[in-house]
Amino acid sequence: MIVHSPAVVLRRFSYSDTSIIARCFTQEMGKISFMVRGAKRKKSPQTAFYEPMSHLDLVFYYNERRDMQTVSKANFATTYKNIHGDLKRIAYGMAVIELTEKTITDYDPHSELFIELLNILNTIDRRADHLNLVYWYYQIKLLTLLGFKPDLDKREFAGLVLPDLTKGPNSAQILSFLISGNLSDTGFQSKLNELSVSSKDRKVISQYINTCLYYHFDGLKELKSLRVLKALVTA
Repeated sequence: MIVHSPAVVLRRFSYSDTSIIARCFTQEMGKISFMVRGAKRKKSPQTAFYEPMSHLDLVFYYNERRDMQTVSKANFATTYKNIHGDLKRIAYGMAVIELTEKTITDYDPHSELFIELLNILNTIDRRADHLNLVYWYYQIKLLTLLGFKPDLDKREFAGLVLPDLTKGPNSAQILSFLISGNLSDTGFQSKLNELSVSSKDRKVISQYINTCLYYHFDGLKELKSLRVLKALVTA
């Protein structure tokens, strides 16, 4: 079966002297691993496509009996102008990508989450300020769309007590705003600039969201990008 779908590259691995495996989040079919033969050859035009964060337009052959699928055609759907030239943007972008890769499962489509991921990458590319708020927004949307929407009135779970949001002067209000917001709304993005976020709020909100993620998804504490981002948003 031939499938045509937008995709975001999550990871790439060397497979042989000339080939790679690219793990992509496709809008049509969820997370898929692709064998890309010849991608490591110096003159191969495919090399640039399969870097993490790349937004592609893919045509591929799907065979349900195979663990890896084969790409027929790839093109850039979006070319980001600023992410790759700024270390802070790279850190946030890679954290978003790594978080997504570790929390979704193979062949399980999440079209809404895919759209949110594109919105986040476009936002990180466009703006250099308040990226901690943008990142928190994506973490919350990911939790929500995967069935674990945070309930600010509930702090206790089996074997877990969530951080107390009252310890930050505006933590509860900021989280409530992010939970109910939509990044596609220009009014919401404008209000992000008006939020008052203290250093205590940064610490409390980061701890709260990360605790929710660690509770619902195994292995996230080992993610390098999340450790980097935790330092950034609590600094």
